Amino acid sequence: MKKKTPPAKVANESSKGVALKKRAPTRKTVSHPFPIVGIGASAGGLEAFEQFFKHMPPDSAMAFILVPHLDPGHASMMPDLLRRYTQMKVVEVANGTKIAPNQVYIVPPNRDMAVCEGTLQLTQPEKTRGLRMPIDSFLRSLAEDQGENAICIILSGSGTDGSMGLRAVHGAGGMSMVQSTDTARYEGMPRSALDTGLADFVLPVEKMPEQLLAYVKKISSKKARQISVVEKAPTALQKVLLSLRTQTGHDFSHYKKTTIYRRIEKRMDVHNIEDITHYVRYLHDRPDEVQTLLKELLIGVTSFFRDPEAFEVLKTKLLPMLVDGKPEDYQLRIWVPACATGEEAYSIAMVVREFLEREKRNPKFQIFGTDIDEEAIRKARTGIYPDNVAIDVSPDQLKRFFVKDEFGLRIKKDIRENVVFALQNVIKDAPFTKLDLLSCRNLLIYLEPELQDRLLPLFSYSLRPGGILFLGSSESIGRFSDLFITLDKKWKFFQTPASPTGQTGAFTAMPWYVEHGPREVADETERRKKPTVAEISQHSLLDVFVPPLVVVNEKGDIAYVHGQTGKYLEPAPGAASMNVLEMARTGLRFELRSGLHMAVNKKKEAKYPRLNVKTNGEIQPVNLTVKPLVGAEIDGLYLVTFEDAAAPVKPKEIEITHKPHSKYQDRIRQLEQDLAYTKETLQATIEELQATNEELRSTNEEHQSTNEELQSTNEELETSKEELQSVNEELVTVNSELQAKLDQLSRTEGDMKALLESINIGTIFLDPELQIKRFTGQAAHIFHLISTDVGRPISDIRSKLEYDSLAKDSERVLETLQPSELELHTKDNHWYLMRIQPSRTPENVIDGVAVTFTDIDKMKRAEQGILSSKKELFETLESIKDGFFALDKEWRFTYVNQEAETFLGKNRTEILGRSIWQCFDNSVSSRVYQEFQRAVKEKSTASFEVRSRADESCLDVRAYPAKVGLCVYFRRTECREPKPEHYFF
Repeated sequence: MKKKTPPAKVANESSKGVALKKRAPTRKTVSHPFPIVGIGASAGGLEAFEQFFKHMPPDSAMAFILVPHLDPGHASMMPDLLRRYTQMKVVEVANGTKIAPNQVYIVPPNRDMAVCEGTLQLTQPEKTRGLRMPIDSFLRSLAEDQGENAICIILSGSGTDGSMGLRAVHGAGGMSMVQSTDTARYEGMPRSALDTGLADFVLPVEKMPEQLLAYVKKISSKKARQISVVEKAPTALQKVLLSLRTQTGHDFSHYKKTTIYRRIEKRMDVHNIEDITHYVRYLHDRPDEVQTLLKELLIGVTSFFRDPEAFEVLKTKLLPMLVDGKPEDYQLRIWVPACATGEEAYSIAMVVREFLEREKRNPKFQIFGTDIDEEAIRKARTGIYPDNVAIDVSPDQLKRFFVKDEFGLRIKKDIRENVVFALQNVIKDAPFTKLDLLSCRNLLIYLEPELQDRLLPLFSYSLRPGGILFLGSSESIGRFSDLFITLDKKWKFFQTPASPTGQTGAFTAMPWYVEHGPREVADETERRKKPTVAEISQHSLLDVFVPPLVVVNEKGDIAYVHGQTGKYLEPAPGAASMNVLEMARTGLRFELRSGLHMAVNKKKEAKYPRLNVKTNGEIQPVNLTVKPLVGAEIDGLYLVTFEDAAAPVKPKEIEITHKPHSKYQDRIRQLEQDLAYTKETLQATIEELQATNEELRSTNEEHQSTNEELQSTNEELETSKEELQSVNEELVTVNSELQAKLDQLSRTEGDMKALLESINIGTIFLDPELQIKRFTGQAAHIFHLISTDVGRPISDIRSKLEYDSLAKDSERVLETLQPSELELHTKDNHWYLMRIQPSRTPENVIDGVAVTFTDIDKMKRAEQGILSSKKELFETLESIKDGFFALDKEWRFTYVNQEAETFLGKNRTEILGRSIWQCFDNSVSSRVYQEFQRAVKEKSTASFEVRSRADESCLDVRAYPAKVGLCVYFRRTECREPKPEHYFF
């Protein structure tokens, strides 16, 4: 595939004017003739990757770069897993990797990746975890670097990552594919990409390779088709534009043809159409394709704070200029034409807000965002953007100006209420006026020079004196350097002069044109410099040799007077006026008006000799001359001179010297002169009437512009009403949720009460002041409580218990936070186990104590019975004459009766608690130990004979296993033959 020059790269901040959103120019030329495919996926992405490469041939002549969401703390196994599904080389990217066709590249964990001149650059992410958009970041760099050779594919995943990158690729002229949501395991990312409305193909993963190969095959023959398009453009392109204008109302005739060609070619590639004439027929047969092509032409890639350095210059250097010296109630007016979905307008609003808060100033500001794309304006008005815009906004700005809701990130109200969005065609519709700042970035570069020459004077007209124009980095003011002063050459900030010259004639072709008078050229309080000798001499000569004259503007307002003009001009009755037409004496007025009209419209000198001017009852012949003032610093000024033709003659002294035969000739001559004068005056009057009608028409259009602003404000009020309605619905929802929570809490409280009553445990809840909060029925029986006792101190309540330290013990529990437990009995000899423990709230705050009373009367009486039986048993064991002792599992003595104590020869205090080894050293015979062990192990009685060490008598021993050890009974007996060899102890 041959190498070709790529299209302009898409700017991050989109803007549209008449009909086409802007794209910023490419900064560098694509150096790779093969397409580069960026594929993004998240959850469920591995399965989608496997399906894609299973159907993709290894010789596609494309490079594939995979950007999944990986765990930053673990090494990725994805390269090894994908090698089983493709014969292409699969590698994990290293920094500086050169991209080659027929290879698969995978971003490593915990790295961000970008494309720079055909190589892959890796960087350490600022945040290891949290909100990161690696797919958006990579696809935007891919679009900037590769232009039309960029292709993006969005596969299964949750979230919104990838949608902004798809915008960038699409705007650069590349192609985009999205997995159909019904085949994706997680539809979040595909759904977000489809919501942009820019996906060229929506397919299951297994069908994507086939479509991708067909698309690449088509663009490989684009150069030959471009020749065909250029040859047939005069007719075919005109038909395409006509279809667009007829069905959409948008005229693209003033846009650069290369831009139009590129967009049409993109649609032809998508539909496999080779010839533009066939595409014209396709448009005719498929009306929906016209809307798709319009969307293709209107597409813009927008983002918040595009060129952050430019916004920093605006905030630190230019905004102080705009507000310096302004009154406290001054309102900054800002216009953002071609605002797309509003990111640029909101960015400026945030910068202005930050500046005003930093300077602790309180001027108001109003921003007007306009565009011809109704869908884009609707999105801008909602002020809701996907989560991935956070990559373009600082954390502080994100926290200060956005709020998170279920739909994404919403612009906060204090910013939203300062921005008004409206539909507007910047060429055909009236502009906003009296602006302090106008931001129109990367729109002019896509317009023909003729249209640029109409827009720049419009911008000058819209701005106040000293207002600032903000253009894109690749735009300039061209030949209109007289309208703007350059403030920042790098970031394209321009300023209108503080006292600009009138520029109404520069854009009279605009349909909204309103004629205005000249602006004031200087402050009245300016002092002139002290005149020199040359200037004094010059003025003296002018006074002697130059006739009286005045300098006026096109409306006749006097700007300068020279000489004595009292014989020709006089103040008009009524309000004071400095208009030469109103001040002209009788005999001058019509000729002066006609001459000024000719000088203004035809730029010619008008002379009127020997006009009879009535001055103080006399008739003075005057030569009148009106001509444009050439070489003036301020355009639009005209010179009116008055020169006396002869000495004044009184009317009564005029003698008739004509002979009778010449009387009629003189009369005819006079009538002819009067007729010519009347015709000329009538013509001037007609032309003035036409000018007045034009001015009224312009005024009407200005009123229409004002009306549109009011309509925009009304739309914003309607939007606010809708927002209030939405808030009201949310409040109703919240109220319903709270009611449900209350019902649930009521049921839970009932369940807890039933539970406490069913377990038959008396419970009293006391607050930190030991006042009763709640109690159960069992506790009421013990303390004689009734419902009105709630709120009374527990110390005021008498109980059945033989115990009066409840308040004291409860205070100790509150102080130490250590639970207390006591066994108490009532006056009728009923036993309860009382527990006092701190009561905590769900927030782990001590909220008093809980006192519980558990009925242990049966257990206590059983215990007493056991103790009585145990006592009787011990008494019995003490009364027998045989020996008895008990051992635990560690062979320690736990009981020894009196006979055993005597036989063993040791006191009980020396025996109890000690093992047989400790009491008798190592003199325990092995026979005794073995029998004891056998009895415990087999859980059976062991009977055996041993000898006594004291008197060599025989002992009959029986060992009984018990739960806690061993019980041993022994008595003296007659020895059986032979005598046992083993001794007892």
